[in-house]
Amino acid sequence: MAARLGRRRRQLDAWLEQHARALIGALGRLREQRAANLMTAAVIGIALALPAAFLLLLDNLELVTGDWEGRTRASLFLERNLDAEGQTDAAQQVRAVDGVARVELIPPEEALAEFRTHSGMGDALALLEENPLPPVLVVEPAAELDPAAVEAVMEELAALAPVVDVRLDREWLRRLHALMRLAERGVWVITSLLGLTVILVVGNTIRLDIENRREEIVITKLIGGTDAFVRRPFLYAGLWYGLGGGLLACILVEGGRWLLAGPAGELASLYGTGFRLRGLGLDGALTLLACGAALGLLGSWLAVGRHLSAIEPR
Repeated sequence: MAARLGRRRRQLDAWLEQHARALIGALGRLREQRAANLMTAAVIGIALALPAAFLLLLDNLELVTGDWEGRTRASLFLERNLDAEGQTDAAQQVRAVDGVARVELIPPEEALAEFRTHSGMGDALALLEENPLPPVLVVEPAAELDPAAVEAVMEELAALAPVVDVRLDREWLRRLHALMRLAERGVWVITSLLGLTVILVVGNTIRLDIENRREEIVITKLIGGTDAFVRRPFLYAGLWYGLGGGLLACILVEGGRWLLAGPAGELASLYGTGFRLRGLGLDGALTLLACGAALGLLGSWLAVGRHLSAIEPR
């Protein structure tokens, strides 16, 4: 039993040593033609960076729209003939409703003064005999409520006696979410196409490498080299291509984020938010590297499986 375990351990050590040599040897061969292989890695990096940048942009847009949705406000128009005491009582009724986070009362006089200031129609408004604007309650729903719960709260507020009309301007937000869902679907389509591009680029590069090393492959098979032994360096070459492209993609994406971080922060400050562009982070970078490695390995595996079997000693 001990002898069998020792034999299996030696076989495992030999197998791991062969793979380690193939891995390091593949990297050494790539360094022999550094310029051409760097260009291949650059093409892969750009193909990986584009979908990663688009997905990161969508992620940041979701953060922004989530913040906007948390600030949704509704305008409750009250009866025009309601006096100051009635307006205060109406505000208290609204505050008592579950799901209401904040209520602000805007009397007709204040609303008219604000409209006169911002509309530029002060002279025309001065000709009015009476104030046409009703008292308004600006209501902010609780941030944790989902859209359906907000709609339910608005229906409850609309049923209150002094409330004449409720305006919840969420249609633009719904349209924005619909556009984002469409953009997300489009990004995934682009991601699939560019992933296929990476597979084709790696596969074609490995195919050319196989053709250039045809004589070496024939000699290796003549002296007893197995298909697995011959295949191994090409598979690891594809892995290195994918890792190199993934690393370059991380650099490109983070470089782009760094260039846009300043203007994005200035724009956010104009709207009174502390939004900052989110980067890849460690998880995103590792995911990008893993995707690059997987695509490179898949491309090389397809190329090796198709072309290596056609090379046999005569």
